Amino acid sequence: MDLKEQFEAAVSNSKSLSQKPDNDVLLKLYSLYKQATEGDLTTEAPANPFDFVAKAKYAAWEKLKGITKENAMQEYIDLVTSLKG
Repeated sequence: MDLKEQFEAAVSNSKSLSQKPDNDVLLKLYSLYKQATEGDLTTEAPANPFDFVAKAKYAAWEKLKGITKENAMQEYIDLVTSLKG
């Protein structure tokens, strides 16, 4: 199974974890997914100062700037695998 197939399987597995991860882990999953599928963040930061969720997602994804899509896929796979425990 190549990396892309492993990543797609991990995405599917992430939706059926036995328990919901905490918010920090969810942000990590989100940011790794976005980096793996879209690459570096290219949009502006959320304009609404009270949209804390959007701001947190933006910041988490922005931290991954420069990481290759392949590395992000592998980190995502590793994180989901560790969560399946």
